[in-house]
Amino acid sequence: MVDPMHFDGVAQAYAATRPPYPDALWRDVRATGLVAAGRRGLDLGAGTGEATGELLARGMDVVAVEPGTRLADVLEARFPRATVIRSRAEDIQLDAASFDLVVAATSIHWMDLDVVLPIVRHGLRPDGRLLVWRNVFGDAEADATPFRREVTRIVSRRGTTRPGNPDDVEATAEKLARSRFFAVDGIHRYRWTIDLTTEQIRGLFSTFSDWTPDEVRSAADAVAALGGSVTEHYTSWLIVASPVG
Repeated sequence: MVDPMHFDGVAQAYAATRPPYPDALWRDVRATGLVAAGRRGLDLGAGTGEATGELLARGMDVVAVEPGTRLADVLEARFPRATVIRSRAEDIQLDAASFDLVVAATSIHWMDLDVVLPIVRHGLRPDGRLLVWRNVFGDAEADATPFRREVTRIVSRRGTTRPGNPDDVEATAEKLARSRFFAVDGIHRYRWTIDLTTEQIRGLFSTFSDWTPDEVRSAADAVAALGGSVTEHYTSWLIVASPVG
């Protein structure tokens, strides 16, 4: 069973080992014209501030919503200028038209969109945007590396599979459009690579909610056997959505 609060138990590892979002993604986020000093942003499922920090660095006033106590503690310590709300996105209350930008970075698949999207639409200004993005740990179009083949073997030994596919950008975009609160303006995709050591793989994979400690050890052992460092091929995507009505 995938535990949505798994991340709270590995908050320090999450902050230390989750890769940043690619520069090209941030370029397209800034292209909305809404990431600027004096603008207000809402970060849903903010984790340890991977999106919050960049928005703050661009001069935005950011409210970060995070239900995990340990994650929120790390978030506050890293970014004291953010207003941190310890809550699920489903339980927040927003003043009407009070935000220029709402983001959900690698988090929206944990939310009940039937509840969250009306709240977001209420709090978003008419010319604002909802941005949903995600890092995908793998690249189906890249040649399989020896490490990726080992990852596939590890996953194939599981007796169950994770329900749904949170990596599917088209499915996520369809959910947003089907709500009738938002229209999808565009979908952007990115391919990138990062070099990771044995210890970085150990820390990163420990933050994956559907990986067991034994599986994490197997992945780290595979990197060690390959010389202590591997090049990981990843992808990311970004959905830009505008409020309807």
